Amino acid sequence: MSEPVQSGRSEISRPHALTEELRRLRRAAVVVAVAGALLCALGAFLSPAQFLRSYLIAFVFWLQIALGCLAFGLLGHVAGGGWGAVIRRPVEAAARTVGPMALLFVPIAIGLPYLYEWARPEAVAHDPIIAHKAPYLNVPFFVVRAAIYFAAWAGFAYGVSRMSLAQDRGVTEQSRHRLRRVSAVGLMVYCLTMTLASIDWLMSLSPHWYSTIYGVYVIGGQGVAALAFTVLVMLGLARHAPVSAVMRVQHFHDLGKMLLAFVMLWAYFAISQFLVIWSGNLPEDAPFFISRARGVWRFVSLALVLLHFALPFLLLLSRELKRNTRKLAMVAGLLLVMRWVDVYWLVTPTLSPDRLVFHWLDVAAFAAIGGVWLLLFARELTKRPLLPLADPLLQETTAHRQTAGHQETTDHV
Repeated sequence: MSEPVQSGRSEISRPHALTEELRRLRRAAVVVAVAGALLCALGAFLSPAQFLRSYLIAFVFWLQIALGCLAFGLLGHVAGGGWGAVIRRPVEAAARTVGPMALLFVPIAIGLPYLYEWARPEAVAHDPIIAHKAPYLNVPFFVVRAAIYFAAWAGFAYGVSRMSLAQDRGVTEQSRHRLRRVSAVGLMVYCLTMTLASIDWLMSLSPHWYSTIYGVYVIGGQGVAALAFTVLVMLGLARHAPVSAVMRVQHFHDLGKMLLAFVMLWAYFAISQFLVIWSGNLPEDAPFFISRARGVWRFVSLALVLLHFALPFLLLLSRELKRNTRKLAMVAGLLLVMRWVDVYWLVTPTLSPDRLVFHWLDVAAFAAIGGVWLLLFARELTKRPLLPLADPLLQETTAHRQTAGHQETTDHV
């Protein structure tokens, strides 16, 4: 990144080559996925209920990165800006994993009665509240809705990515406006479908409980996960051409500012949900937080407050930290860990309110789905150039590097 810009410009025009890091990632992902799948198969035989609980947590965790990247890819086209052009290809690669991830949803669809009380006929027959919600919360309609969600997400992921790739042959004002309009519609569809999916997959674990802010809480968490993952990916890619010709400290600074904003947004949604429900003191609402404020669960709740918000918030206020990519990567890694804790916190107390349960299947399911997802991501990343070559926003970013980049040191990159 300290090379003259003239050589950097030649690097931009080179086709993307599969780096040794990506090859190692794919090999490791295969090994991890196979080992995790074998353990999951054993766990499904020994304890189907626990397997499905662990599987749901792992599935939601990895899917949130893909969906968050889909949202940021769409937002980049709507809002513009050099930050969107630089991260566009990795974000699009992550978003394109949504389609294959639909196949990994099949075990959840098959094992619904193990997870959801409303999927058991005896519960519908004896619980008037569940019976009242049965026209919406029933197995056939649940599966149909899930298929619609994945079709919409995959449709926009592949469609927008294809339109973006077509711009490599030349960006016209018409193509830019068309991509912006499609992306704007995609953002609205994403917010609507993700809100409904969060209700279906997570909130309905407690069919007596509801929250009107639950969907945006989950969406805020997806934004944190996607940005944290993007920071780590871009840090790895910035060591290689052609990204090394464009990526600089300022881009990581921008990503750090966005990460800070979404950490604050997630915390705002979380505390708003808590204050509204707690102040209302309604018997059908309060148990959600009561179960998470008792016993060992109170420490998990405190960990989310401290490590998902307070500490990252204080660290990301520092301009120096946001421009030090090693430190920024550590914060991003911490936030990814806490994103898993948050999903675990949403799912497990509902199914095991009296004790903290951490099962070996939690690790096995995380490895199985994570290995598959990382393999898909690495494969998609190698299919396209790592930069949108003809995008004027990218060219503006490179031109700015020519005038200011020589003043930046690379000690922190």
